[in-house]
Amino acid sequence: MTGVLQGKKGLIMGVANERSIAWGIARAAAEAGAELAFTYQGEGFGKRVRPLATSVGSDILVDVDVTDDASLDLAFETLKDRWGSLDFLVHAIAYSDKAELTGRFLNTSRENFKTSLDISCYSLIEVTRRAHAMMPAGGTILTMTYQGSNRVTPFYNVMGVAKAALESAVRYLANDLGPDGIRVNAISPGPMKTLAGAAIGGARKTYRQTEQNAPLRANATLEAVGGTAVWLISDAGACTTGEIVRVDGGYHVLGMPQAENI
Repeated sequence: MTGVLQGKKGLIMGVANERSIAWGIARAAAEAGAELAFTYQGEGFGKRVRPLATSVGSDILVDVDVTDDASLDLAFETLKDRWGSLDFLVHAIAYSDKAELTGRFLNTSRENFKTSLDISCYSLIEVTRRAHAMMPAGGTILTMTYQGSNRVTPFYNVMGVAKAALESAVRYLANDLGPDGIRVNAISPGPMKTLAGAAIGGARKTYRQTEQNAPLRANATLEAVGGTAVWLISDAGACTTGEIVRVDGGYHVLGMPQAENI
């Protein structure tokens, strides 16, 4: 895919470290020729993101809190001043109180429910609204989801509801923005060894279960997710919008574990 994103400019939101899904996408996009900008939240993450951004030739990094309108406005004003327009945006942002990703979903607190939906779903709407204003010639919005949105997944709890809302938002945004030439899609990898994934109880068991039972007998890799993102962003993805694209080794097609694991 060398050069397929040449001349395109994109904002990557959600890189935490070199094992982040957002970083896998950023690296693949850079290798395909894209020019990138990054956001981070707080100096702790900023220290991790800066060397990664430098490694792909980016000097645009903005500290952003997606729950703060002024913070978001400043980020997109910065981008507008530097680039004028935007070709794609990657939204890889989610959050829930780790303590509420164990036990019963029944016990989800009102406060954490609102926080989880705000950061994990509503933030996509906020950033898309601002990105839309910078995409006069069309563009691509990508977000990240997980199979816990439509199938009960141990230890996922309120995040499953947040991802279900996110996937619905993808479809509505795709319909809203289609006439403007803007495509909105989500990528749904299986469990991955990321900082966010490690926050989910039983992550190792979930990772092993998927690897042993997926038709490909493998979990998703950063390279596979990055390649899928490049396809969706590139002209090859010109007629794909409103989709939840699964990159999970085929695990989502199963009704039961493989025979040897029953």
